[in-house]
Amino acid sequence: MALKASEVAELSLAEIQKRVRESRQELLELRLKKKTGQLEHTHMLKELRRDIARLETSASAKRKLAAQSA
Repeated sequence: MALKASEVAELSLAEIQKRVRESRQELLELRLKKKTGQLEHTHMLKELRRDIARLETSASAKRKLAAQSA
C-alpha cells in the first residue's frame, strides 16, 4: 500500500476517514495473522501503521484549516 503524503493531501476529509477505518481493520487482520503464524510479510504491519499516521496527520491538518477558515 505505502501511501505518499502527496496522495493523502489530495483526498477529502471524508475519504481520509474512510481510508483510516479500512487501514485499521486491515491492521487488525494482519496482527491476528501474525499471532497465528500465517503472516509472511511482517513489514506490512509497519507500513500500515505509518500509513495510518500519515492519514491521521493529514486529517488533523485539514480539520484545523477548516476551523480557521470558518
